[in-house]
Amino acid sequence: MRVKLQIATADDVSDLVCLQTAVNEHLTSQYGKGHWSSGVTEKGVLFAMKISTVYLVRDHSRLIATLTLSTRKPWAIDKKYFSPSKRPLYLTAMAVGPNEQRKGVGRLCIDEARRIAGRWPSDAIRLDAYDAEAGAGEFYRKCGFREVGRASYRNTPLIYFEMLLGEAAVE
Repeated sequence: MRVKLQIATADDVSDLVCLQTAVNEHLTSQYGKGHWSSGVTEKGVLFAMKISTVYLVRDHSRLIATLTLSTRKPWAIDKKYFSPSKRPLYLTAMAVGPNEQRKGVGRLCIDEARRIAGRWPSDAIRLDAYDAEAGAGEFYRKCGFREVGRASYRNTPLIYFEMLLGEAAVE
């Protein structure tokens, strides 16, 4: 399968809410109620579009994956854990539809995000993952991200990851 990240528009909001809700419900059914069980709203998706770039992947007309890239640091990220970076991008809200998981879609999304980050230009991609069985930490490790620290934000245990790009990757 080939994956092309497209920039989401206001026309995609209801599909994005449905996808993220399906992923949250799937995680809750597998691992029980947790921070991943929170609701997704159209207002929240529109806010994300306002402050960052929301990308999506469609298989024909069906939305199968999404992720968000931003130069704005998310509230749960503590910069002290990360390598120095002049132009970091933050990856948030990555979701792959439950029926598309374990088929390589997520890895292809990360590959595309790396290409986008290189053109941005950015010298690092940073993110956090839940430090729980439902978290995607192992997935990010397999995609080439390096764990740089662990912290708890508002009683939510997190693992911080980064991927250095370009010249920053060789220093």
